[in-house]
Amino acid sequence: QEVAYLTYTSGTTGPPKGAMNTHGNVVFNSEVYRHCWRLGASDVLLGVAPLFHVTGMIAHIGAAVCSGIPLVLFHRFDTSTAWEMVERWRVSLIMGSITVFIALMNDPGLRERDLSSFTKAFSGGAPVSPAIVERFESLTGCYIHNVYGLTESTSPTHLVPLGLRAPVDPSTGALSIGLPIPAHLAKIVDLEDRSRELLPGEVGELAVKGPGIIAGYWNKPHETAHAIQDGWLFTGDVGTMDEGGWFYILDRKKDMIIASGFKVWPREVEDVLYLHPGVREAAVVGVPDPYRGETVKAFVALKEEFRGKVTREEIVAFCKERMAAYKYPRDVEFVEEVPKTLTGKFLRRALRERVKEGEGA
Repeated sequence: QEVAYLTYTSGTTGPPKGAMNTHGNVVFNSEVYRHCWRLGASDVLLGVAPLFHVTGMIAHIGAAVCSGIPLVLFHRFDTSTAWEMVERWRVSLIMGSITVFIALMNDPGLRERDLSSFTKAFSGGAPVSPAIVERFESLTGCYIHNVYGLTESTSPTHLVPLGLRAPVDPSTGALSIGLPIPAHLAKIVDLEDRSRELLPGEVGELAVKGPGIIAGYWNKPHETAHAIQDGWLFTGDVGTMDEGGWFYILDRKKDMIIASGFKVWPREVEDVLYLHPGVREAAVVGVPDPYRGETVKAFVALKEEFRGKVTREEIVAFCKERMAAYKYPRDVEFVEEVPKTLTGKFLRRALRERVKEGEGA
Protein backbone atom coordinates (compact mmCIF):
# COMPACT_ATOMS: atom_id res chain seq x y z
CA GLN A 1 0.00 0.00 0.00
CA GLU A 2 2.99 2.34 -0.15
CA VAL A 3 2.97 5.07 -2.77
CA ALA A 4 4.82 4.16 -5.96
CA TYR A 5 4.11 7.30 -7.97
CA LEU A 6 2.78 10.77 -7.42
CA THR A 7 1.08 11.15 -10.78
CA TYR A 8 -0.33 14.56 -11.54
CA THR A 9 -3.69 14.83 -13.26
CA SER A 10 -3.70 16.41 -16.71
CA GLY A 11 -5.36 19.66 -15.62
CA THR A 12 -7.85 19.79 -18.49
CA THR A 13 -10.63 21.10 -16.24
CA GLY A 14 -8.71 22.59 -13.31
CA PRO A 15 -5.36 22.71 -11.47
CA PRO A 16 -3.43 19.41 -11.54
CA LYS A 17 -3.52 17.24 -8.40
CA GLY A 18 -1.01 14.62 -7.29
CA ALA A 19 -2.65 11.19 -7.33
CA MET A 20 -1.03 8.73 -4.90
CA ASN A 21 -0.75 5.57 -7.00
CA THR A 22 0.40 2.67 -4.80
CA HIS A 23 2.53 -0.32 -5.75
CA GLY A 24 -0.62 -2.43 -5.46
CA ASN A 25 -2.52 -0.13 -7.87
CA VAL A 26 0.34 -0.26 -10.37
CA VAL A 27 0.89 -4.02 -10.33
CA PHE A 28 -2.79 -4.92 -10.47
CA ASN A 29 -3.66 -2.75 -13.46
CA SER A 30 -0.46 -3.67 -15.31
CA GLU A 31 -1.57 -7.30 -14.96
CA VAL A 32 -5.04 -6.32 -16.21
CA TYR A 33 -3.49 -5.07 -19.46
CA ARG A 34 -1.38 -8.22 -19.81
CA HIS A 35 -4.43 -10.41 -19.36
CA CYS A 36 -7.02 -8.41 -21.34
CA TRP A 37 -4.69 -7.64 -24.24
CA ARG A 38 -3.56 -11.29 -24.35
CA LEU A 39 0.07 -10.24 -24.42
CA GLY A 40 2.49 -12.99 -25.33
CA ALA A 41 6.00 -13.63 -26.60
CA SER A 42 5.20 -12.41 -30.11
CA ASP A 43 3.87 -9.02 -29.02
CA VAL A 44 5.75 -5.71 -29.26
CA LEU A 45 4.41 -2.45 -27.77
CA LEU A 46 4.97 0.98 -29.27
CA GLY A 47 5.36 3.70 -26.63
CA VAL A 48 3.46 6.75 -27.86
CA ALA A 49 2.39 8.16 -24.47
CA PRO A 50 4.76 10.16 -22.23
CA LEU A 51 6.24 7.94 -19.55
CA PHE A 52 5.36 10.49 -16.84
CA HIS A 53 1.68 9.95 -17.68
CA VAL A 54 -0.37 7.13 -16.18
CA THR A 55 -0.82 5.58 -19.65
CA GLY A 56 2.93 5.46 -20.18
CA MET A 57 3.55 4.11 -16.69
CA ILE A 58 0.93 1.36 -16.76
CA ALA A 59 -0.08 0.62 -20.37
CA HIS A 60 3.52 0.88 -21.61
CA ILE A 61 6.09 0.16 -18.90
CA GLY A 62 3.86 -1.90 -16.58
CA ALA A 63 2.30 -4.01 -19.33
CA ALA A 64 5.67 -4.68 -20.97
CA VAL A 65 7.39 -5.64 -17.70
CA CYS A 66 4.55 -7.95 -16.61
CA SER A 67 4.54 -9.64 -20.01
CA GLY A 68 8.29 -9.74 -20.61
CA ILE A 69 7.93 -8.20 -24.06
CA PRO A 70 9.71 -5.33 -25.86
CA LEU A 71 8.60 -1.72 -25.51
CA VAL A 72 9.72 0.41 -28.45
CA LEU A 73 10.49 4.02 -27.49
CA PHE A 74 11.46 6.97 -29.66
CA HIS A 75 11.94 10.71 -29.16
CA ARG A 76 9.16 13.18 -29.90
CA PHE A 77 5.99 11.76 -31.43
CA ASP A 78 6.05 12.02 -35.20
CA THR A 79 3.73 10.01 -37.43
CA SER A 80 6.35 9.04 -40.00
CA THR A 81 8.76 7.87 -37.29
CA ALA A 82 5.98 6.00 -35.48
CA TRP A 83 5.02 4.03 -38.59
CA GLU A 84 8.72 3.43 -39.30
CA MET A 85 9.06 1.90 -35.81
CA VAL A 86 6.01 -0.31 -36.45
CA GLU A 87 7.62 -1.66 -39.62
CA ARG A 88 11.15 -1.99 -38.28
CA TRP A 89 10.35 -3.64 -34.94
CA ARG A 90 7.19 -5.50 -36.02
CA VAL A 91 5.01 -3.67 -33.49
CA SER A 92 1.76 -5.48 -32.71
CA LEU A 93 0.04 -3.06 -30.29
CA ILE A 94 -0.42 0.69 -29.95
CA MET A 95 -2.20 2.23 -26.97
CA GLY A 96 -2.59 6.00 -27.12
CA SER A 97 -4.92 8.96 -27.05
CA ILE A 98 -7.34 9.31 -29.93
CA THR A 99 -5.35 12.31 -31.19
CA VAL A 100 -2.44 9.91 -31.77
CA PHE A 101 -4.60 7.75 -34.03
CA ILE A 102 -6.01 10.80 -35.83
CA ALA A 103 -2.46 11.93 -36.58
CA LEU A 104 -1.35 8.43 -37.62
CA MET A 105 -4.18 7.94 -40.10
CA ASN A 106 -3.48 11.33 -41.68
CA ASP A 107 0.20 10.53 -42.30
CA PRO A 108 0.79 10.98 -46.06
CA GLY A 109 3.00 7.90 -46.29
CA LEU A 110 0.62 5.54 -44.51
CA ARG A 111 -0.44 3.52 -47.57
CA GLU A 112 3.18 2.64 -48.35
CA ARG A 113 3.81 1.04 -44.96
CA ASP A 114 3.87 -2.66 -44.11
CA LEU A 115 1.45 -2.91 -41.18
CA SER A 116 1.02 -6.67 -41.22
CA SER A 117 2.31 -7.00 -37.63
CA PHE A 118 -0.03 -4.31 -36.27
CA THR A 119 -3.10 -6.17 -34.98
CA LYS A 120 -4.09 -4.48 -31.70
CA ALA A 121 -5.11 -0.84 -31.17
CA PHE A 122 -6.46 0.67 -27.97
CA SER A 123 -7.34 4.28 -27.20
CA GLY A 124 -8.09 6.03 -23.92
CA GLY A 125 -7.99 9.42 -22.28
CA ALA A 126 -10.79 11.08 -24.24
CA PRO A 127 -14.07 10.13 -25.95
CA VAL A 128 -13.61 8.29 -29.24
CA SER A 129 -15.79 9.08 -32.25
CA PRO A 130 -17.24 6.09 -34.12
CA ALA A 131 -16.35 7.88 -37.38
CA ILE A 132 -12.65 7.95 -36.45
CA VAL A 133 -12.65 4.26 -35.52
CA GLU A 134 -14.27 3.37 -38.84
CA ARG A 135 -11.87 5.52 -40.86
CA PHE A 136 -8.78 4.20 -39.05
CA GLU A 137 -9.82 0.60 -39.62
CA SER A 138 -10.47 1.23 -43.30
CA LEU A 139 -6.94 2.62 -43.70
CA THR A 140 -4.98 0.20 -41.49
CA GLY A 141 -7.17 -2.88 -41.10
CA CYS A 142 -6.96 -2.49 -37.31
CA TYR A 143 -10.00 -1.77 -35.12
CA ILE A 144 -9.51 0.70 -32.25
CA HIS A 145 -10.74 -0.75 -28.95
CA ASN A 146 -11.84 1.78 -26.36
CA VAL A 147 -10.20 1.98 -22.93
CA TYR A 148 -11.45 4.21 -20.13
CA GLY A 149 -9.49 5.22 -17.07
CA LEU A 150 -8.10 8.10 -15.08
CA THR A 151 -4.94 9.03 -13.23
CA GLU A 152 -6.94 8.33 -10.05
CA SER A 153 -7.76 4.80 -11.23
CA THR A 154 -4.14 4.03 -12.21
CA SER A 155 -5.19 3.78 -15.86
CA PRO A 156 -8.02 1.37 -16.79
CA THR A 157 -11.41 0.86 -15.18
CA HIS A 158 -13.21 -0.18 -18.38
CA LEU A 159 -12.17 -1.54 -21.73
CA VAL A 160 -13.57 -3.18 -24.82
CA PRO A 161 -12.31 -6.79 -24.77
CA LEU A 162 -9.92 -7.71 -27.56
CA GLY A 163 -11.84 -9.09 -30.52
CA LEU A 164 -15.16 -7.47 -29.58
CA ARG A 165 -16.62 -4.34 -31.13
CA ALA A 166 -17.99 -1.59 -28.94
CA PRO A 167 -21.72 -0.94 -29.28
CA VAL A 168 -22.98 2.58 -29.97
CA ASP A 169 -25.58 4.10 -27.67
CA PRO A 170 -28.62 4.70 -29.91
CA SER A 171 -29.85 7.74 -27.97
CA THR A 172 -26.55 9.68 -27.87
CA GLY A 173 -24.35 8.15 -30.57
CA ALA A 174 -21.59 7.54 -28.00
CA LEU A 175 -19.22 4.64 -28.59
CA SER A 176 -19.05 2.39 -25.54
CA ILE A 177 -15.99 2.64 -23.29
CA GLY A 178 -16.41 -1.07 -22.61
CA LEU A 179 -17.04 -3.27 -19.59
CA PRO A 180 -15.53 -2.95 -16.09
CA ILE A 181 -12.11 -4.60 -15.79
CA PRO A 182 -11.62 -7.60 -13.46
CA ALA A 183 -12.27 -6.99 -9.73
CA HIS A 184 -13.74 -3.52 -10.36
CA LEU A 185 -17.28 -2.28 -9.83
CA ALA A 186 -18.96 0.57 -11.69
CA LYS A 187 -22.26 2.40 -11.42
CA ILE A 188 -24.08 5.49 -12.66
CA VAL A 189 -25.30 7.84 -9.95
CA ASP A 190 -27.58 10.86 -9.91
CA LEU A 191 -25.78 14.11 -10.80
CA GLU A 192 -27.26 15.89 -7.79
CA ASP A 193 -27.49 12.99 -5.31
CA ARG A 194 -24.52 10.61 -5.41
CA SER A 195 -26.24 8.21 -3.02
CA ARG A 196 -28.88 7.37 -5.65
CA GLU A 197 -27.80 4.74 -8.16
CA LEU A 198 -29.52 5.07 -11.53
CA LEU A 199 -31.11 2.43 -13.72
CA PRO A 200 -29.77 1.31 -17.13
CA GLY A 201 -30.36 3.99 -19.75
CA GLU A 202 -30.43 6.87 -17.26
CA VAL A 203 -27.75 9.56 -17.50
CA GLY A 204 -25.61 10.43 -14.48
CA GLU A 205 -22.07 10.46 -13.11
CA LEU A 206 -19.83 7.42 -13.47
CA ALA A 207 -18.43 6.04 -10.20
CA VAL A 208 -15.90 3.19 -9.96
CA LYS A 209 -14.41 1.05 -7.19
CA GLY A 210 -11.64 -1.53 -7.14
CA PRO A 211 -7.95 -2.33 -6.56
CA GLY A 212 -6.77 0.26 -9.08
CA ILE A 213 -8.34 3.24 -7.28
CA ILE A 214 -6.01 5.56 -5.35
CA ALA A 215 -6.47 6.34 -1.67
CA GLY A 216 -6.32 10.07 -2.31
CA TYR A 217 -4.48 13.15 -3.55
CA TRP A 218 -1.16 14.27 -2.11
CA ASN A 219 -1.72 16.90 0.61
CA LYS A 220 -5.25 17.66 -0.63
CA PRO A 221 -7.71 16.23 1.93
CA HIS A 222 -10.63 18.37 0.75
CA GLU A 223 -10.29 17.27 -2.88
CA THR A 224 -9.81 13.66 -1.74
CA ALA A 225 -13.00 13.71 0.34
CA HIS A 226 -14.97 15.13 -2.58
CA ALA A 227 -13.71 12.65 -5.19
CA ILE A 228 -13.40 9.42 -3.18
CA GLN A 229 -16.09 8.22 -0.76
CA ASP A 230 -16.22 4.71 0.77
CA GLY A 231 -13.76 3.52 -1.83
CA TRP A 232 -15.85 4.84 -4.73
CA LEU A 233 -14.14 7.25 -7.11
CA PHE A 234 -16.60 9.78 -8.51
CA THR A 235 -15.08 10.48 -11.90
CA GLY A 236 -16.76 13.74 -12.91
CA ASP A 237 -17.65 12.08 -16.22
CA VAL A 238 -21.27 11.92 -17.29
CA GLY A 239 -22.42 8.66 -18.81
CA THR A 240 -24.88 5.82 -18.93
CA MET A 241 -25.01 2.03 -18.81
CA ASP A 242 -27.11 -0.21 -21.03
CA GLU A 243 -28.97 -3.40 -20.10
CA GLY A 244 -25.99 -5.50 -21.17
CA GLY A 245 -23.60 -3.79 -18.74
CA TRP A 246 -21.78 -1.73 -21.39
CA PHE A 247 -20.86 1.79 -20.26
CA TYR A 248 -20.87 5.00 -22.28
CA ILE A 249 -19.32 8.40 -21.57
CA LEU A 250 -21.11 11.50 -22.81
CA ASP A 251 -18.71 14.15 -21.49
CA ARG A 252 -17.23 15.87 -18.46
CA LYS A 253 -19.77 17.49 -16.14
CA LYS A 254 -17.85 20.75 -16.38
CA ASP A 255 -18.02 20.75 -20.19
CA MET A 256 -21.81 20.53 -20.47
CA ILE A 257 -23.40 23.37 -22.49
CA ILE A 258 -26.86 24.72 -21.63
CA ALA A 259 -28.34 26.24 -24.80
CA SER A 260 -31.86 27.70 -24.45
CA GLY A 261 -32.36 25.42 -21.45
CA PHE A 262 -31.31 22.26 -23.33
CA LYS A 263 -28.25 20.18 -22.42
CA VAL A 264 -25.66 19.79 -25.16
CA TRP A 265 -22.67 17.49 -24.74
CA PRO A 266 -19.62 18.65 -26.77
CA ARG A 267 -18.79 15.06 -27.71
CA GLU A 268 -22.11 14.70 -29.59
CA VAL A 269 -21.27 17.69 -31.76
CA GLU A 270 -17.66 16.61 -32.25
CA ASP A 271 -18.79 13.16 -33.42
CA VAL A 272 -20.86 14.79 -36.17
CA LEU A 273 -18.02 17.12 -37.14
CA TYR A 274 -15.74 14.12 -37.65
CA LEU A 275 -18.16 12.77 -40.25
CA HIS A 276 -17.14 15.65 -42.54
CA PRO A 277 -14.34 14.42 -44.84
CA GLY A 278 -12.33 17.62 -44.41
CA VAL A 279 -12.17 17.66 -40.60
CA ARG A 280 -8.90 16.51 -39.02
CA GLU A 281 -9.52 17.71 -35.44
CA ALA A 282 -12.55 19.22 -33.73
CA ALA A 283 -13.31 20.54 -30.26
CA VAL A 284 -16.55 22.15 -29.07
CA VAL A 285 -17.21 24.55 -26.20
CA GLY A 286 -20.07 26.64 -24.91
CA VAL A 287 -19.82 30.41 -25.30
CA PRO A 288 -22.02 33.17 -23.83
CA ASP A 289 -25.04 34.14 -25.90
CA PRO A 290 -27.42 37.02 -24.98
CA TYR A 291 -30.50 35.16 -26.26
CA ARG A 292 -29.76 31.45 -25.66
CA GLY A 293 -27.66 31.85 -22.49
CA GLU A 294 -24.97 29.71 -24.06
CA THR A 295 -24.42 28.65 -27.63
CA VAL A 296 -22.24 26.05 -29.31
CA LYS A 297 -18.91 26.99 -30.86
CA ALA A 298 -16.67 24.59 -32.76
CA PHE A 299 -12.94 24.90 -33.26
CA VAL A 300 -11.94 22.93 -36.36
CA ALA A 301 -8.56 21.98 -37.84
CA LEU A 302 -8.95 21.00 -41.47
CA LYS A 303 -6.98 18.40 -43.37
CA GLU A 304 -4.33 20.06 -45.49
CA GLU A 305 -6.02 19.30 -48.81
CA PHE A 306 -9.27 20.95 -47.63
CA ARG A 307 -7.77 24.19 -46.35
CA GLY A 308 -9.16 27.20 -48.18
CA LYS A 309 -11.82 25.05 -49.82
CA VAL A 310 -14.21 24.50 -46.90
CA THR A 311 -16.07 27.45 -45.37
CA ARG A 312 -17.42 27.99 -41.87
CA GLU A 313 -20.91 28.18 -43.32
CA GLU A 314 -20.46 24.77 -44.94
CA ILE A 315 -19.46 23.21 -41.61
CA VAL A 316 -22.46 24.78 -39.85
CA ALA A 317 -24.83 23.58 -42.60
CA PHE A 318 -23.29 20.09 -42.48
CA CYS A 319 -24.02 19.83 -38.75
CA LYS A 320 -27.45 21.44 -39.03
CA GLU A 321 -28.59 18.69 -41.40
CA ARG A 322 -27.56 15.99 -38.94
CA MET A 323 -28.43 17.40 -35.50
CA ALA A 324 -31.28 18.81 -33.46
CA ALA A 325 -31.68 22.57 -33.85
CA TYR A 326 -30.38 23.39 -30.37
CA LYS A 327 -27.22 21.25 -30.78
CA TYR A 328 -25.56 22.31 -34.00
CA PRO A 329 -22.73 24.90 -33.77
CA ARG A 330 -23.71 28.48 -34.50
CA ASP A 331 -20.07 29.51 -34.84
CA VAL A 332 -17.06 27.75 -36.33
CA GLU A 333 -13.46 28.93 -36.01
CA PHE A 334 -10.72 27.34 -38.09
CA VAL A 335 -7.42 26.69 -36.28
CA GLU A 336 -4.11 25.14 -37.31
CA GLU A 337 -4.21 22.78 -34.33
CA VAL A 338 -6.65 22.26 -31.49
CA PRO A 339 -4.70 22.99 -28.26
CA LYS A 340 -3.75 19.84 -26.37
CA THR A 341 -2.09 18.72 -23.17
CA LEU A 342 1.30 17.01 -23.37
CA THR A 343 -0.60 13.72 -23.33
CA GLY A 344 -2.78 14.58 -26.34
CA LYS A 345 -6.06 15.57 -24.67
CA PHE A 346 -7.93 18.49 -26.17
CA LEU A 347 -7.83 21.52 -23.86
CA ARG A 348 -11.37 22.86 -23.94
CA ARG A 349 -10.48 25.08 -21.00
CA ALA A 350 -7.90 26.87 -23.18
CA LEU A 351 -10.50 27.34 -25.90
CA ARG A 352 -12.97 28.89 -23.45
CA GLU A 353 -10.23 31.24 -22.23
CA ARG A 354 -9.48 32.14 -25.84
CA VAL A 355 -13.12 33.09 -26.36
CA LYS A 356 -13.09 35.26 -23.20
CA GLU A 357 -9.92 37.03 -24.31
CA GLY A 358 -11.51 37.71 -27.70
CA GLU A 359 -14.56 39.24 -26.03
CA GLY A 360 -12.39 41.51 -23.92
CA ALA A 361 -10.25 42.66 -26.82
